[in-house]
Amino acid sequence: MKTITENNTKLSKYLFEDSKAVAMDSDKITVGDVSSPDFYIADLNSSNATLTENVTNAPSDWTGNKYTFDGTTWTQSPDWVDPNAE
Repeated sequence: MKTITENNTKLSKYLFEDSKAVAMDSDKITVGDVSSPDFYIADLNSSNATLTENVTNAPSDWTGNKYTFDGTTWTQSPDWVDPNAE
């Protein structure tokens, strides 16, 4: 797996299979083949986010913003609220 984390919060924003192409650019992140991308992430880029590849220990209940990731350890965010419980 690979994850994109926001640098200042360490929140894991996206989790992808290792086979998914992810390009970190200075103005955006491109997900999928750059010639025909699946989508762009416009609020994250190479200066405010980190791409960590070969992640082997992602939580089975991973959801965006639920966990922080420091490159090794996953920790559930104390501010996370399950949107399905609201």
